[in-house]
Amino acid sequence: MPDATQPLDPLRAFRLDGRVAVVTGASSGLGRRFAQVLHAVGARIALVARRRDRLETLAQELDGALILDIDLSEPGAPSAVIEQSVAHFDRVDILVNNAGISHVEGALDEDPSVFRRVIELNLSAPYELAQAFGRNVIGREANGTVVNIASMLGLVAARSIPQASYTASKGGLIQLTRDLANQWARKGVRVNALAPGWFHTEMTGETMFEIESGQRYLERHTPMGRGGREDELDGALLYLCSEASSFTTGSVLVVDGGWTAV
Repeated sequence: MPDATQPLDPLRAFRLDGRVAVVTGASSGLGRRFAQVLHAVGARIALVARRRDRLETLAQELDGALILDIDLSEPGAPSAVIEQSVAHFDRVDILVNNAGISHVEGALDEDPSVFRRVIELNLSAPYELAQAFGRNVIGREANGTVVNIASMLGLVAARSIPQASYTASKGGLIQLTRDLANQWARKGVRVNALAPGWFHTEMTGETMFEIESGQRYLERHTPMGRGGREDELDGALLYLCSEASSFTTGSVLVVDGGWTAV
């Protein structure tokens, strides 16, 4: 129960002082921003991605950050991420499963090997990371939170952009979120999903945001008439990672400018 003798400070629940957060896909785009935001509210960060040079550049901004240049598609790599993070920080408290890939190709042409590769990185790797994270946190009889970065395309089809493998992987990630949340709800581990809409990143820049036809597509189909800025996920991320969401698990927080509302 809150201490009634203390001044009301609703923002305190969003602080992450003393916590350790593992952020995958941290070398660019939303993952880079997520790491910066969590660090800004007090967390120590384990940065995970394949491109070490980019991680080193980011680590210069984030005091005490751990660099893990690991390919999550390699056997045993997800477990190694958690093991090395614990070895360095002595604990892990937050896992942000952000790493992922997309592939745009019609289902009549997409090779099954490509489909499997997308599923491996977007769904299987997050499961293995969450499993290793859960074992550590529950084994310590501590509390932890997993935030799976899904997509609004895990909830609806991709309209005129064929992405069967991507939408299947994100839909699976949302269901994985719900099931893990149910399994671990009484064991101190909360599991939620953040489902962004179209956001301007390195991945979407050349194919959507930086071309006229892409801008028209966003304006036509998004109720708010535009795509999102990376800073517009800050509040949602902090809510799910912090004690501000202490009674929230198994939820999918959609931030999409109204796309899935219609």
